[in-house]
Amino acid sequence: MLSRRLFAGAAAAAGTTALLAERVQAQAQAPAPAGASGESTIDRVKSRKVLRIAALAGEAPYFNKDLANGQWSGMCIDMANDIAKVFDGKVEYVESTYGNSVLDLQAGKIDLAFSLNPTPLRALVIDFTHAFYMHGFGMVGKKGFTATNWAELNKPEVKIAVDIGSVHEISARRFAPKATIIGFKMRDECILAVQSGRADCVILAVNLGLTAVKKNPQLGEFQMLHQPRVQLPTCMGIHQEADRRWRDFLNAWVDFNRGTQQIREWLYNGLAINGVKPEDVPADVEF
Repeated sequence: MLSRRLFAGAAAAAGTTALLAERVQAQAQAPAPAGASGESTIDRVKSRKVLRIAALAGEAPYFNKDLANGQWSGMCIDMANDIAKVFDGKVEYVESTYGNSVLDLQAGKIDLAFSLNPTPLRALVIDFTHAFYMHGFGMVGKKGFTATNWAELNKPEVKIAVDIGSVHEISARRFAPKATIIGFKMRDECILAVQSGRADCVILAVNLGLTAVKKNPQLGEFQMLHQPRVQLPTCMGIHQEADRRWRDFLNAWVDFNRGTQQIREWLYNGLAINGVKPEDVPADVEF
């Protein structure tokens, strides 16, 4: 079982210190009406045939914006288009960040925020759908360095790179407390530390790890870590409102598309943006 602190500290697929800012903002703001007239989200989407979503540039496999033509692609874009199609509607993009998308929901600027971890703090101010996939955590080692469980990392001679304040750091300190943990401000610095040999490995979520290996041939393999297997649910965030039809519809949509493996297909299509192929995904990775 993961600790309450671990879940509270998780941000997005990978987790960042943005949640510290969310704590202050969430306490200061109460949920706003879904629309200016107070109409429910589902009625607004049905009548206007527009689905407003938070779009995050540079967050493949979920979101990717082509700077040349302004076109959006990615897993969550495919998901949003499929949801809008049910209402014969179109998708409207509101550029945001993981932290700001929570505030955008509260302010009624968007109808849907994708790829959020349902932390207890966030659940105080927004609602969440069922998880559309479980995001696991593992490690990328330097060439020749391998590990399949946390115990293999839990040694003083093992140097682990982590981005400070992230769920990666929290996991490393919780499950490999005896290791030599080296903190960096940026995730890219962690990868460079492994690439240069200053660290033996870096703790990363699946999507980040697979992308890092594909972009940096000098790195070793991405491997899932077991005993325990750390996974966080990835959900859609929605506005808190008394009318539950929007949440119920989205839960049915998630359950159907996850059950038919359509969401898995969209995820693989999103990973392909960074050159990650299905055969690059380790057999023990479960989405």
